[in-house]
Amino acid sequence: MNNLKLKVAKFIRSQQLLSADGLHLVALSGGADSVALMLVLKALGYRIEAVHCNFHLRGEESDRDEQFVKRLSNRENIPLHLIHFDTREYAALHQVSIEMAARDLRYHYFSQLLEDIGADTVCVAHHRDDAVETLLMNLLRGAGIHGLTGIRPRNRHVVRPLLCVSRKEILLALKGIGQEYVTDSSNLETEVLRNKIRLQLIPLLEQLNPSASENIFRTTFFLSEAEKVYNANFKAPGNNLSISSLLEFPSPLSLLHEWLSPLGFNRTQMFEILESSISGTSGKEFNSSTHTLVIDRDTIFVEQIKPPMKPFIIPETGLYNIDETRSLRVSILNNSNDISREPYICTIDADKVKFPLTLRPVRQGDRFVPFGMNGTKLISDFLTDKKLPLIKKSHQLLVADVTGLIVWVVGLRTSNICRVTSSTSFILKIEIK
Repeated sequence: MNNLKLKVAKFIRSQQLLSADGLHLVALSGGADSVALMLVLKALGYRIEAVHCNFHLRGEESDRDEQFVKRLSNRENIPLHLIHFDTREYAALHQVSIEMAARDLRYHYFSQLLEDIGADTVCVAHHRDDAVETLLMNLLRGAGIHGLTGIRPRNRHVVRPLLCVSRKEILLALKGIGQEYVTDSSNLETEVLRNKIRLQLIPLLEQLNPSASENIFRTTFFLSEAEKVYNANFKAPGNNLSISSLLEFPSPLSLLHEWLSPLGFNRTQMFEILESSISGTSGKEFNSSTHTLVIDRDTIFVEQIKPPMKPFIIPETGLYNIDETRSLRVSILNNSNDISREPYICTIDADKVKFPLTLRPVRQGDRFVPFGMNGTKLISDFLTDKKLPLIKKSHQLLVADVTGLIVWVVGLRTSNICRVTSSTSFILKIEIK
């Protein structure tokens, strides 16, 4: 146990994981890793309290683990926090996997307990082999650089002091002091990908090279350091990116990956987006489950998919809330000189407009007479002339009166039919904020 203790102490110092005078929670499942973690931290003199979650997923095994943890904590004179979860009900209610449900419940409880008792960190027992398994899993799934950095020593208040040691070292240390632990039978099921990697792939790699796990773990460290350089030189675009900026970036595909992966776009789409950008293909549209991307001339635009706005009826003058962020005010002015040129204020001849008015998105085939013209024009052509991006075109609003007369293409142009003239008696003012 002394060798394990020295390694962990050095790792804690190098990564600045634990404060000497703080209170630290230890996630204690009863398995070998968590038992070793608790005993090592106690031996190093840290002030610790244990926490055990019973997820009621393995019947008698779950109850056996709970009883073991109680006896061990009592023997070591370490305070124990114990909680029970109905994990299956939570998973069904939130429509997530059992694994995800257990994770959500566990970490939510940890966060609440940290706050309640004033603890600094939650120590979890991930070790070097776990980091190697995570890297191999992500490698098989085709992860980018972030997925190949394994498990981090710290993730906000969650720390992993055992990342510097292997599972074999942990078992040898426990055997050396005659310390028992419990075994989770689900970790032996080879149907689970992680277990297949642990029980089949890693032993095979270690037959080829006995230092395979250690070397792979060292690679995760180098990748973590490279990630810091990568992050320092990367700034995510907002909702648009010029194609010239994309193609001038040292790795355009990496830029697209970092920008678009969180928005749900897949790798195949990113290759197609890059190809279209290089070839100068304009008007191409790509969709994820939550966002739309359009290549429009020399710019890539991304916007969250929103349900189309329903027609909003304006029966008379007054103040209206269109939605949570926008309001509309309609008023009558008797000063014929009070004409606004603000894009979101429309001033027209009140006598040429009939209530109720309707605020709605532009539809295919909509036509109006733009201010300063005599003939009608398709609004779609008008928007093209204004060089509006395709995404903005799809959300363009207009105001029409009860006869169907389009009096205002919002933010862009009023109708010439109801323009204010020297004979205008009253002005209808429509303002959107």
